[in-house]
Amino acid sequence: MTQILKHSFEAVSLLTTNNGMLDVTIVPAVNQPDWIIPSSLILSVDELQQQVSRYDWQQQDLAVFNLLLQDQTPDKMVVLEGNTTDHRFALQTAGDLRQLQARISEVKDVETPEQFSGANIEGREEYFDKNDVSSYLYQTVMIDDEIYLVPDLDKIAYHLIDLDG
Repeated sequence: MTQILKHSFEAVSLLTTNNGMLDVTIVPAVNQPDWIIPSSLILSVDELQQQVSRYDWQQQDLAVFNLLLQDQTPDKMVVLEGNTTDHRFALQTAGDLRQLQARISEVKDVETPEQFSGANIEGREEYFDKNDVSSYLYQTVMIDDEIYLVPDLDKIAYHLIDLDG
């Protein structure tokens, strides 16, 4: 039996560079900093008018991670590539996605603001045992005086798959 090698979604490998520049997409999130996702991982951005827990994308049933409060209406589903097709998942959000190209030297590691570290996120369905941002936080960064959250996509994908298991 061959062992399957698992790709690691590390921030360094995700934020691919082109001549010292990062190509990322800013995804709006509620009660936490907006998420910064490598643009190359986004497979699709689809219109959506209701909250869902599963999303049918190109005949594949995807798990959904909600970036909104339960009573908010989403308008976008962002489908992310996974380490395998089984580990693809979608982010449910509302608002405009923004493209950003930044020099690596402009990205500063910062401490997670106190209101987000260990804070409960009320009104949100949570996928992890801990009901806080730090349960899926990889790193908090600052670009042009804005704080962004680099999520641990690997942890989210594997956790969502384990829930289905």
